[in-house]
Amino acid sequence: MSVLTVRKKDELFLEEAYSQALKAYSLDEVPIGAVVVINGEIVGRGFNRRITDSSATSHAEIVAIEDACKKVGKWRLDGATLYVTNEPCLMCAGAVMQSRISRVVFGSLNEKTGAVVSKFRVFDEKGLPFKVKYEYIEHKKSKEILKEFFEKKRGSHWEG
Repeated sequence: MSVLTVRKKDELFLEEAYSQALKAYSLDEVPIGAVVVINGEIVGRGFNRRITDSSATSHAEIVAIEDACKKVGKWRLDGATLYVTNEPCLMCAGAVMQSRISRVVFGSLNEKTGAVVSKFRVFDEKGLPFKVKYEYIEHKKSKEILKEFFEKKRGSHWEG
């Protein structure tokens, strides 16, 4: 498969993650969405639900990973790619490794708590037994919806 074909698929799955972020936005949750893909098929979907679920761990990535595990009937998601609209935090990066997801593609940077390239570089740590490939593909709509959300909430600019 050519690099261009892979990039197009990545962009399509980021759009699917963005559609999940819109669901979070409609619930006045931080608009982040995620999908888990195995062999070109979406097996898990999630969006931020911390307020809705009254749960600190209901991040989009965690919800999508749990959905995927239920759908495939096991906790290991070997060979899966997680597409998420915003760079994962430490908790979500840990969940990615624990679930054995092979690759993460994210559409916007998280300067405050990003654990892939912004604040920490968890997937680059040499001493960890889990190797995760990652790629940042700028997805302007993902960045814009976060900026809009936080400007409405705080009246301030979001640095993502």
